[in-house]
Amino acid sequence: MHVFVAGATGVVGRLLVPLLLDAGHRVTGTSRSPAGTDRIRSQGAAAVRVDALDADALRRAVARAAPDAVIHQLTDLADADGAANTRLRREGTRNLTEAARAAGVSRIVAQSISWAYAPGHGPADESVPLDDTAAQPRARTVAGVRALEETVAGLETAVVLRYGILYGPGTWYAPGGAVAAALAGDPAARFLGSVVADDAVGSFVHVADAARAAVAALDWPGGPVNIVDDEPAPAHEWLPVLADSLGAPVPDRVPGRQGWERGASNTLARSRGWSPARASWRTGFGDQGA
Repeated sequence: MHVFVAGATGVVGRLLVPLLLDAGHRVTGTSRSPAGTDRIRSQGAAAVRVDALDADALRRAVARAAPDAVIHQLTDLADADGAANTRLRREGTRNLTEAARAAGVSRIVAQSISWAYAPGHGPADESVPLDDTAAQPRARTVAGVRALEETVAGLETAVVLRYGILYGPGTWYAPGGAVAAALAGDPAARFLGSVVADDAVGSFVHVADAARAAVAALDWPGGPVNIVDDEPAPAHEWLPVLADSLGAPVPDRVPGRQGWERGASNTLARSRGWSPARASWRTGFGDQGA
């Protein structure tokens, strides 16, 4: 299969390209920079420099590649700018989906998130609706997720991977990353997250497991699938483990959580044959290599 990977140099994309090649697929990957396209070519894939917000250029790139499937791993998180990332979810996804449709592509695998579910008790499965009750700034995030998922659903088969909080190489949670800086008290640390040891339940997934899920999803039926590890947990449990692995101070425990801070279930993904190699953040935080 010829797979067009949009966002091939992101934290998931850079691991995804070699996995696809190892699985026997032909790959064309995108990047916005010359250094990014050089990296893609060094991995053995074809590369195209294109900005997903440039609809005409993206349409030409997909048409030239003529892929069998598209994998959407586009994000804009380098500057921890939620508005920019939401714009990419809306406009970039629309441009990519329209380009795929114009090129006759009927299958897309798209990156989404697993913490946009409505409030409730216990980890959310895929039957739980997205959160329509959120106030800003969460409302903007959920609206962007909804736009992304509804847009890709316009293709015949759209698998939406609702990733947990990503950790591993290149993420905010890696050694030397933004979370380590925030735990150390650096006021310049920027990321879209929290270092509060409260009762908020989250679900994590290592980037290598996220990439493996994207490869597997090329054969899955359409619809959303949570891609998370086996142990949703409150921040007062996982944050001390993370801090210890980073050599950073442990924040004091505080009470409280929002209703939507509930984690997610990976039962559906497991039923399709995917399972996380790093089954829990408990051991994964100390083993963040690829």
